[in-house]
Amino acid sequence: MALENDTLAPDFELPNQFGEHIRLSDFRHKKPVALVFFPLAFSSTCTSELCELRDNLSLFSDKSIELLGVSVDSKATLRAFAEADGYDFNLLADFWPHGGVAKEYGVFLPEKGFANRASFLIDLNGIIRASFVTAPGEARSIAAYREALAELSPVSV
Repeated sequence: MALENDTLAPDFELPNQFGEHIRLSDFRHKKPVALVFFPLAFSSTCTSELCELRDNLSLFSDKSIELLGVSVDSKATLRAFAEADGYDFNLLADFWPHGGVAKEYGVFLPEKGFANRASFLIDLNGIIRASFVTAPGEARSIAAYREALAELSPVSV
């Protein structure tokens, strides 16, 4: 079961598509984070979802929200995926231990071997303020992000 709103987001450190290590807690007290789990790079639904995020990046950047995509793919696969479609945000490899971060957030599907489509909006203090998970195979909409972002008002530290 996915983590609930108003709980502390588990900290993690994962490599991005360039091999740089990104730690969630590095954003604490600096900027909110939109943590977007997706099943697999290059799959049709994931590609269309991430292209929609790419095309609407201002939803996040205008509010100084860090967008982080997470999948069980390797960093090399994520780099090729980002280059193929021009994703200008971090894609994190939850490759090893396989799906470890997705498991912590309660969105790993062990029978499939990857994470469900789940988004967590995390405030400046590291608290999950909004989240949504879609059924397997169901894409998330930009409208769902707009609604969730409305819940993520800046919180003083």
